[in-house]
Amino acid sequence: MESINAVSVGLGVFVGMMMALTGAGGGILSVPLLVFGLKLSVASAGPIGLLAIAVAGSFGAINGLRTGLLRYRAALVMAALGIVLAPIGLYFAHRIPNQPLLIAFASLLMIVSARMLIQAQQEITGTIPKELPAPPCKLDQSIGRLIWSVPCARALIGSGAVAGFLSGLLGVGGGFIIVPALKKYTDLPMQSIVATSLGVLSLISIAGFTSAALAGHLNWSIGMPFAAGAMVGMLLGSLIAKQISGPRIQQAFAIFTFLISISLLYKAIE
Repeated sequence: MESINAVSVGLGVFVGMMMALTGAGGGILSVPLLVFGLKLSVASAGPIGLLAIAVAGSFGAINGLRTGLLRYRAALVMAALGIVLAPIGLYFAHRIPNQPLLIAFASLLMIVSARMLIQAQQEITGTIPKELPAPPCKLDQSIGRLIWSVPCARALIGSGAVAGFLSGLLGVGGGFIIVPALKKYTDLPMQSIVATSLGVLSLISIAGFTSAALAGHLNWSIGMPFAAGAMVGMLLGSLIAKQISGPRIQQAFAIFTFLISISLLYKAIE
């Protein structure tokens, strides 16, 4: 048991650091690391990953709220439908065999890692597209708040819904959806996007792991040390985040994530 706890804490620290260094999307590694490190199924690892994301993400969200970076109205709008759909995703996770879930997760990781690698390469080479359409959610600079409209609310609610369902189904948190959505649909600065996405993920993840706990699907003996490690990792990552080049970290993270996806796919079909 002590060795399992030590591994859980170590994996949690790594996930927390990735969340701090790469943004909320770093939490996507929770499930594959638990699958490989502790030999769990996707359905068993998912609630544990959501617990860790909720704990570590809440720390980042509270800090963002304190510093005024978190747009709490946008976070609540995005999380609203996601909170409803997270338990539905969890319901399906425990009724779908592990092999299809592994294949789905591996495919998702490949897509996410490829997109991150392209974005990181664009930032490093300075080839980011300049001509982008105006986002539906614009920031009112005079009051520091988003100007709400029907297209704005529709875009954010839809993104939150997808993130919520995938959170319950695969335990991924959904940062890989929330962060790009906020980039595409708002003109918020990056620091505010990360803080707001952490707020959304915290709410959705809390709904997901609470549903799992009530249904008896959450392994607390592994989940608690993993979540504690994620919290420590978030703190450590926050301290060193400003000392490291963001695009280079994103590039390395994308390559690592792609290798994990290949390993998951091999594990699923062997």
